[in-house]
Amino acid sequence: MKLKKNKRVLIVIDGSSGSGKSTAAKLFAKKFSFSVLYSGLIYRYAAKKILEDRPQNKINYLSSLIKKINYNKIKKLNLHTQEISSYSAVIAKEKKIRKIITNNFQKKFVKKFRKVIIEGRDGAKIFPNANVKFFVVCRPLKIAAKRRWLQIKKKQKISFEEVYIDLKKRDFMDKNRKHSKLERHPDSVYINTANLDKLGVLKFMQKIVEKKL
Repeated sequence: MKLKKNKRVLIVIDGSSGSGKSTAAKLFAKKFSFSVLYSGLIYRYAAKKILEDRPQNKINYLSSLIKKINYNKIKKLNLHTQEISSYSAVIAKEKKIRKIITNNFQKKFVKKFRKVIIEGRDGAKIFPNANVKFFVVCRPLKIAAKRRWLQIKKKQKISFEEVYIDLKKRDFMDKNRKHSKLERHPDSVYINTANLDKLGVLKFMQKIVEKKL
């Protein structure tokens, strides 16, 4: 896939937990030299810091914290514990917190690089003019839960049932929250990864991107 040297390209990959969207973003970014932002990591890091520091005013605390984030450092942290996952879903419902993360980090990240992939849940709403938009799911949910369980159990003791219940809960919260709920953008290309391997997802995405660009 060839792009004009100075052309700015923004791809957003939205979708549900455990759908494989992070893996898809990682593989695509690596193959085609894109900078990738896993927006969920910012919420997870914010959740981790709030749980640790228990600030009296979360908004003021995060306004300062987000501006100082070293993204390369937080990518190396273990931010996928059940406690952090559950609490990040809670704070993601708060409009003021979403605004801080969107304006103080995500939009600045996009301006910083020419070829960018944003992976998350509402990237298409934040960046409606993105060149290409994907909406990724893994249905039935038990397939997503099994994939997530196999990933997590390498680092912590956890049952499949716990992972399945947590994913189901997060799915419900993401789809029913008041602000920036999880839903497919009209322009987004739908992908169900349940019956696709990593290479299959990558090839499909490449075909769509080449067509649209």
